[in-house]
Amino acid sequence: MSHMPALEATTLPADAVEVGRIADAWGIKGWFKVMAFSSDPEALFAAKEWFLQPAEKGAKQFTGTVLLPVKQARVHSDTIVAASPVVEDRNTAEALRGARVFVAREHFPKTDDGEYYWVDLLGLSVVNREGVALGVVRDLLSTGPQTVLILGYEQDGKEQERLIPFVDAYVDSVDLPGKTIVADWQADY
Repeated sequence: MSHMPALEATTLPADAVEVGRIADAWGIKGWFKVMAFSSDPEALFAAKEWFLQPAEKGAKQFTGTVLLPVKQARVHSDTIVAASPVVEDRNTAEALRGARVFVAREHFPKTDDGEYYWVDLLGLSVVNREGVALGVVRDLLSTGPQTVLILGYEQDGKEQERLIPFVDAYVDSVDLPGKTIVADWQADY
């Protein structure tokens, strides 16, 4: 029988970002597997506490937001495994299955010039060099060699989608404070 560890209820920080979810128990000593949403999960390793929320679907072992102290998180073959001082055995680890993992933004590694976290690009307005509105960044898609911005816009009362490669050849500037991206792109492409 899985039993929930004693976790402190807390509020999700305003700058928290969802970085993965707890997939399953790992081993018998309370370790658990984490499915990271990023191929470079540095924030998961840097943070000494994770904020958990229950899975959207399935049985809920807890409600609201709880704080999970993290003793260690590391890569093991093709997955990430982690341990917490309050999760002492496999049954307790199983109780966390499906939990959504959030990390405060302060634990994210600093980005280099011209590098952006996807979460920072969502919701930005995209205009072309002539100032024509092309849409709002709704999602991003990694195609391997490059990332593509997926813009949502309305045309004739219908929601449409526009794809723009997020590469220097097409993106002139990203203004995070101004929430705008300027692209060398035309509305009829």
